Amino acid sequence: MTELYIIRHCQATGQEAEAELTDIGKLQAIELADSLQSVGIDYIVTSTYERARCTIEPLAQRIGLPVNEDERLIERVLCGNSHQNWREMLRRTYDEPELCYEGGESSCAAVERALQVVQSILSASYERPALVSHGNLISLLLRHYESSFGFAEWERLSNPDVYVIKMQPEHTVIERVWV
Repeated sequence: MTELYIIRHCQATGQEAEAELTDIGKLQAIELADSLQSVGIDYIVTSTYERARCTIEPLAQRIGLPVNEDERLIERVLCGNSHQNWREMLRRTYDEPELCYEGGESSCAAVERALQVVQSILSASYERPALVSHGNLISLLLRHYESSFGFAEWERLSNPDVYVIKMQPEHTVIERVWV
């Protein structure tokens, strides 16, 4: 059985790729390391965004693992321009997964690239890998394994947040382990 840890980054200063962790986010990263250091994580892969990498570095240093970056784990781009009604636009993409706004990426396309990363992790036979990414992409990935995970669950995600996907041949179980 593989237990895939899905980790949302800690509190950050913004949404751009270079956004750093806030002072609170830096403390959260240490708390995250405290919480996860004894679970036996044996592989770490993260989004190339600064806030994701900095979220997992304290844990990686403690357990002596490298931080592997994968561009396929960057946040999903909803659309090319900012819109005041972006939340409603985002909500629609959970109901219409093929919906793609101009300059953006559909839910289907986004989850497909995340699943490519998951498949490469699973084929490497890690027992407890950790994947660090961003709220919308994580919610789409969790939705792939649990169809009831949608917009409302995305809204309830915290920074940071941690889910474990327990992958067994017969079935998959998702558990939120961050409190």
